Amino acid sequence: MEFQEFEGKSTEEAIENACAHFQVSPEQLEIEIVSVGSPGIFGLGGRKAKIRAALREESEELLLTSAKEILETLLERMQEKASVGVLQEDDRISLRIETDDAGLLIGKQGQTLDALQYLVTKMLAKKSRRKVRIAIDVEAYRARHNEALAHLAQKYGEKVKKSGRPIILSPMNPYDRRIVHMALQGDKELKTMSRGEGLYKKVVISPAKKKEGQEDAAGPA
Repeated sequence: MEFQEFEGKSTEEAIENACAHFQVSPEQLEIEIVSVGSPGIFGLGGRKAKIRAALREESEELLLTSAKEILETLLERMQEKASVGVLQEDDRISLRIETDDAGLLIGKQGQTLDALQYLVTKMLAKKSRRKVRIAIDVEAYRARHNEALAHLAQKYGEKVKKSGRPIILSPMNPYDRRIVHMALQGDKELKTMSRGEGLYKKVVISPAKKKEGQEDAAGPA
């Protein structure tokens, strides 16, 4: 917990300054009063009030509850009848949606699911003032998608090793790019890198060592 000092004409004003700085309510701050200050005599010799303040560290249980509530609110506004389960998995919060209309929530190539995951991540980060990794799934779509994507990455990896030429994959979101990188990270004959700007970037699969006369990159066949 990192404390910072704030001053004001009164303790209340110093706390208000701390809240404005962190953009949170007083309840979300850990506050220590250094000095209450004094007005002095006829405005002379006064001392400002001083406090030390830091953001309260949220418990994992509170983060899980907040993530679940945010997703439930979004689904309600989408008029989707669904239930949400939540659990902590390693370094991320995993949210599981149960619904009769999984296809609609998944969307084309998982784009609706990606959008929900992005919104929940941003809203939770703003609420908790912490960077938290979120994974949202519907009917094990992510697991099936990840398996297919890893298989595809390995397939293109073999093509790169045979041809000696890099292959550029279609633009992917950060989650999918991570799956590709991880699927090939143990292959010493290959290297991967992301190329582009914005949320969706291309993954380039290249030989670890270039062969002479084969520097051009090719798209997936």
